[in-house]
Amino acid sequence: MDLQTYLQDKRGLVEQAMADLMPGNGKLPPELDRHLEAMRYSLFAGGKRVRPILCLASCEAVGGAISHALPAAVALECIHTYSLIHDDLPAMDDDELRRGKPTSHMLYGEAGAILAGDGLLTLAFELLSGKLPADIEPGAQLGIINIIARAAGSLGMVGGQAMDIVSEGKEIDVITLREIHSRKTGALISAAVQSGAVIGGATPEQFSSLTTYGEKIGLAFQIVDDLLNVEGTAEQLGKAAGSDADRNKATYPALYGLERTRQLAEESVAEALDALAHFDEYSAPLRRLASYIISRSK
Repeated sequence: MDLQTYLQDKRGLVEQAMADLMPGNGKLPPELDRHLEAMRYSLFAGGKRVRPILCLASCEAVGGAISHALPAAVALECIHTYSLIHDDLPAMDDDELRRGKPTSHMLYGEAGAILAGDGLLTLAFELLSGKLPADIEPGAQLGIINIIARAAGSLGMVGGQAMDIVSEGKEIDVITLREIHSRKTGALISAAVQSGAVIGGATPEQFSSLTTYGEKIGLAFQIVDDLLNVEGTAEQLGKAAGSDADRNKATYPALYGLERTRQLAEESVAEALDALAHFDEYSAPLRRLASYIISRSK
């Protein structure tokens, strides 16, 4: 399997589904059109689409149909994009660039950006509650909504962001740093894998193994993000490089140094691959995605 072809194909499926599922068809007041434009601007501003692709690949790994997972995949990307819009705000990280383009608040103002993020977050749950295939059992659908809501909320991504902000400029221990990373980034990545597994009809054993896989690659993803913030360029990252050090953020390179941080990312990916030991050839995309996470340059 050629990973780049797989990523390109699945990214195309996700982005077509995003276009199909975004609201805004029909005649609307211009003020509302402006709000929907702001939502679309950030949602279609580029990106790797890692979370939705993981959702599709997880569904595929347990024998499910990728098309059944597309609404959940789009919902995950909506939540991720909302988090980036809010993360870039002056009250948060105060970034002017995201994916090489002006951040939402630079074009639409702070209020417009906040509302665009709010709109994407609530759209995600509209899709999860109304667009999943009709043959998914109600209990499974509620389970998917619960998985993603918990991962996005105060015990997951939002909580990790809150911990990250409070920890700026302070010395924190390794346990706290891992908590921040596992919630801020790892939780939604793990939820992407878990939701795809449920949609695909995973057994309890498969779900447990895929949960471990998701947790480990989620941690690896954030560790690599920490490395790239130190070693990458603004052109590679699509935003300012070295911003973590400028804000005195707690990161793995700051606590461990670059070489040990690379080792920790590799160890986490190895543990993720171990979790797939009993899966068949349908898990090949998940295996390759784990390797991609460790080798990416942006």
